[in-house]
Amino acid sequence: MGRRYVEVFRSKRQEYYKAIANEVADSRGESTHHNVPRAKSSDDAKDLAEHTGVLRLRGLPYSAGKDDIMDFFKDFALSEEAIHITLNSEGRKSGEAFVEFASAEDSKAAMAKDRMTLGSRYIELFASSLEELNEAVSRGQ
Repeated sequence: MGRRYVEVFRSKRQEYYKAIANEVADSRGESTHHNVPRAKSSDDAKDLAEHTGVLRLRGLPYSAGKDDIMDFFKDFALSEEAIHITLNSEGRKSGEAFVEFASAEDSKAAMAKDRMTLGSRYIELFASSLEELNEAVSRGQ
């Protein structure tokens, strides 16, 4: 895969079974898509995601610090302790961060900033969880 990345999303067992059934049907030349509701784009999937008060940011400039992220989300009351910039296995910034908002409603409202720019980079936002945050932070230590 080289320098490509693979995105992994949580799903329900029923969604998995539908996806497998669609793949089998597609390989046989059948079509099951007319009865299966599917997200039309990643934007639709983001709209349907469950918000827990934590967002994952991707695409950060490596030079970005907590103050830059606080400025990006200036409409929300954030402390530096609520911002977690992740590191790669070599201890360098990974270009990702997690932000803990005061509430799930705040994190959902903050999704309006999805694909807005910080410096010259556009930032992608994803609903996340404390478990994913803790796992990512512990990987970079």
